[in-house]
Amino acid sequence: MKAWSGLVARLVVGAVWIWAGAIKLPDPAASVQAVRAYQLLPSSIVATVGQLLPVVEVVIGVCLVLGVLTRGAGVLSSLLLVAFVVGVASVWARGIEIDCGCFGGGGARAGAAAAYPWEIARDVALLALSAYVAWLPRTRLALEDRLFARPTVLTRPDPGPHPHDLTHDRGAPR
Repeated sequence: MKAWSGLVARLVVGAVWIWAGAIKLPDPAASVQAVRAYQLLPSSIVATVGQLLPVVEVVIGVCLVLGVLTRGAGVLSSLLLVAFVVGVASVWARGIEIDCGCFGGGGARAGAAAAYPWEIARDVALLALSAYVAWLPRTRLALEDRLFARPTVLTRPDPGPHPHDLTHDRGAPR
């Protein structure tokens, strides 16, 4: 049962990462703007993080959906989601109202704080699923099972002793 629930968790989280990253890929400037709006990172690395984040999201998503490097992708997904929860909680606590930029967009937006509880709850749920995937040793329909499977040695079943090897103890005392 765990392997099937792991598959569902893997597919849900993977699809969300692919969707989130793919929406941001065509507009790296908006992704950089979203990262900048959090006011958490030094300005010297904001552009790099903003441009790499969509790529990382898509790679994590593809790994999860295909079931390749699943546990590692689950760990990276968990770490990234912790960072997102901390980021949203931080802007909320500081009274900054921004579009989270989770699925494109980003930057200042009046009234955005009303969405923060939902964004944190969504990310915590995805974090739980990611941690579950990272915890599981295997999930169903994972490509890594086929790529990294140990070759099986084919052996014939043991037919038992050969008839000539049997000692006949006719008449021997019991």
